[in-house]
Amino acid sequence: MVFAAKVSEIPEFGKKLVEVGGVQVLLVKTKGTIYACEHECPHQGAPLQGALIKEAGKLSCQRHGYRFDLVTGVCAEHKECVPLKIYPVEIRGDEVFVDLD
Repeated sequence: MVFAAKVSEIPEFGKKLVEVGGVQVLLVKTKGTIYACEHECPHQGAPLQGALIKEAGKLSCQRHGYRFDLVTGVCAEHKECVPLKIYPVEIRGDEVFVDLD
């Protein structure tokens, strides 16, 4: 686990792009839960910093609307889509740690 950010730096229903161990990771916070995923859509590489959070635990790519589950990485509406890479997260006090393995 590698330190990524402080919990307080990630707005509710918001995102924060961080670099963890040389890898860009997008942190997403919905309803108090923090998720970590790759920063580009696996469909066509669109940056997910501009992705929409329309419901808790889901991230919608702004380019084509692919909606990824932030727990599994799967896009249920488009089974043919490669899943979004999800990284395990651990919260220690006000610190967010991400496992890149």
